[in-house]
Amino acid sequence: MAKIKTSFFCQSCGTQFAKWQGQCNACKEWNTIVEEIIQKDEKVVWKTETSVVKKAAKPLRIHEIDSAEEIRMDTTDGELNRVLGGGLVPGSLTLLGGEPGIGKSTLLLQISLKLPYKTLYVSGEESQKQIKMRAERITPNGDNCYILTETKTQNIFRQIEEIEPEIVIIDSIQTLHTDYIESSAGSISQIRECTAELIKFAKETNVPVILIGHITKDGNIAGPKILEHMVDTVLQFEGDRNHVYRILRSLKNRFGSTAELGIYEMQGSGLREVANPSEILISHKEEELSGTAIATTLEGMRPLMIEIQALVSTAVYGTPQRSTTGYNAKRLNMILAVLEKRAGFRLGAKDVFLNVTGGISVDDPAIDLAVVAAILSSNEDIPVGKDFCFAGEVGLSGEIRPVNRVEQRIQEAEKLGFGTIFISKYNKIATKFPGIKVVLVSKIEEIVSELFG
Repeated sequence: MAKIKTSFFCQSCGTQFAKWQGQCNACKEWNTIVEEIIQKDEKVVWKTETSVVKKAAKPLRIHEIDSAEEIRMDTTDGELNRVLGGGLVPGSLTLLGGEPGIGKSTLLLQISLKLPYKTLYVSGEESQKQIKMRAERITPNGDNCYILTETKTQNIFRQIEEIEPEIVIIDSIQTLHTDYIESSAGSISQIRECTAELIKFAKETNVPVILIGHITKDGNIAGPKILEHMVDTVLQFEGDRNHVYRILRSLKNRFGSTAELGIYEMQGSGLREVANPSEILISHKEEELSGTAIATTLEGMRPLMIEIQALVSTAVYGTPQRSTTGYNAKRLNMILAVLEKRAGFRLGAKDVFLNVTGGISVDDPAIDLAVVAAILSSNEDIPVGKDFCFAGEVGLSGEIRPVNRVEQRIQEAEKLGFGTIFISKYNKIATKFPGIKVVLVSKIEEIVSELFG
């Protein structure tokens, strides 16, 4: 009988140690190092009858390498395609993380039922009957989708050999275990080994694999950090379970941009793609109210119109409050200092509350101008025009600085029916927009005179 091999791993960061110690040298956490049994003797690699033995790779000059674009597999989901960079790349490994109950399994089951490719959906958390009940609620059709409830990787690969699917979905990686590691499912060594087996399968068969991953209370993918380095794409599914909207964003993507954003609405029949995010980011109201302004922002290649809400009131206590939701609090303090110093508004003794509607966080400096308009509107108690929108960055000297891709922002505002957009006069505009009036401003004083006379 072979000698049982053991090793010590940090449960927080995944660092391996030769012996137990109280503190991890890498992440400095205490009492996180545990002993795990590992066994790597007589390991059988993934292999099928049709697999071809690869020859050793040879170095090529850079101009000899084929630069043809990767063929993408359409997921039939416009939002997911956008975030992935155009679709699934054959042989790629994608990791989807998110909080419990946010809709990860619903999203991937919904996509697998609609895919035109033969898909194997492997679940280690739900029975086939539970998945069938959810599938009937989402969509009754799914002839290309096979459901397998299994947690052992060797059995999964045996079914893959029989079915020969074109896409494999694993729900979730923390439930899998392999015979070659003797520790329990969900441990660091099991997660790492199971992922390595799936990567080997994906690269040798050119079949894309999508993994669902649990997250910790800090919002990070559970397991070793090396898991995120091993996969090709890391997606994050965000949102509040008390609200109906979900945001899908890319944290890492070897085949596309990480700046793209996908938005879904959770309904009883599944997740609905929100093709026009401005419909949820701009509130619909019958009368004009002070303290609101519309800003144009960009998430990747997608322009969005978002509503900025501000409330300025006299401070009840000695120290005025500065509170923001979805906006940088330090940048708000900077803008308030600019308004006080350059424009003469006495806001130092007033409470200022700022909110970006829709529950999203925005880092684009182009919304500064809308923040200024909303704050001044609330302070003066004069509403901003319903068809006004803004795109400009505010500098420390009170100047309105130009923003990038301003023509795309103007085009989006024109498409949504806005009549006037305020931008920096230093922006170069080559295209004419007959459906919207473009107002060029260079200082905050010009904004004040245009809005409030």
